[in-house]
Amino acid sequence: MLPRISPSWQTSSWQKLLAQAISDPIELLAMLDLAPDALPLGQAARRQFALRVPRGYVARMRKGDPDDPLLRQVFPLSDEESLAAGFNTDPVGDLAAMPAPGVLHKYEGRVLLVTTGACAIHCRYCFRRHFPYSDANPAANGWDAALNYIAADPTVSEILLSGGDPLILTDQRLAPLAQRLSAIPHLKRLRIHTRLPIVLPERVDDALLAWLGSIRLKPVIVIHANHANEIDGPVRDALSRLAQAGVVLFNQTVLLRGVNDSATALTDLSVALFEAGVTPYYLHLLDKVQGAAHFETEISHARRLMEDLRNCLPGYLVPRLVHEQPGAPSKLPLL
Repeated sequence: MLPRISPSWQTSSWQKLLAQAISDPIELLAMLDLAPDALPLGQAARRQFALRVPRGYVARMRKGDPDDPLLRQVFPLSDEESLAAGFNTDPVGDLAAMPAPGVLHKYEGRVLLVTTGACAIHCRYCFRRHFPYSDANPAANGWDAALNYIAADPTVSEILLSGGDPLILTDQRLAPLAQRLSAIPHLKRLRIHTRLPIVLPERVDDALLAWLGSIRLKPVIVIHANHANEIDGPVRDALSRLAQAGVVLFNQTVLLRGVNDSATALTDLSVALFEAGVTPYYLHLLDKVQGAAHFETEISHARRLMEDLRNCLPGYLVPRLVHEQPGAPSKLPLL
């Protein structure tokens, strides 16, 4: 049985901080000592995909720098409003791979649950920024259909919780879900894809660690950091607590023009991750989602970056350069 979780979650520190997240672009610029016109704001982009960024993440941005790599990830630019050839609203073929509401089954042996459409931060390159969460959320009517699908397929050994960000759900919702998944005998691992330990490290609290450390399934967390400046003291503390609870930690990064598209930035990130107890795992080419074309880098440039990383880092610190293609049986490596 999972440990009892106190109802004090209703006033937990991470939820209070989440409620205080910045949603006004002008307020964000003012916090960074930038003029209101320092960046070309996309009003339509903001309406379609609102700004949301925790204040603790803003505190890691460089004041007075409109090109700060963390700011570029979250600020809604007018560039997002330009249509680009080859960019669309379902760039990785999620909708064609959904056999039950919220269930994505693309790859052999693992199934993904879209647990929520909410995130603590709105990354402007998000490949699910147009995803129809209202039509694909199993939580709306309970998890029965999704869990029945998983239970009926004995080839599935790993379940992925994704979103949105699954850790934006309360532990009162996540712990019972984990318990029901643990009761499916052919499942071996529970993998959580989340950005919260990076953007809101306070989310890694006692309640989360309690149920993660008590389930039968081996817990794996894949965090999402794109730049070494995202990893500060509170983030390192949160990651350390997860590791001490027996969680295996990996990181996935998206290669983003103007954010981390240099060998120095990627090297610094791998080193910072390893020092925080996280293994660099994937370096993704940008998924071609409508509104994010200004982040795209050339494949030839990505390959040169990988060569530079292999020349200056030990092999275990070099992430795999991959891209996702709809209908492919796995992430595709770019060698």
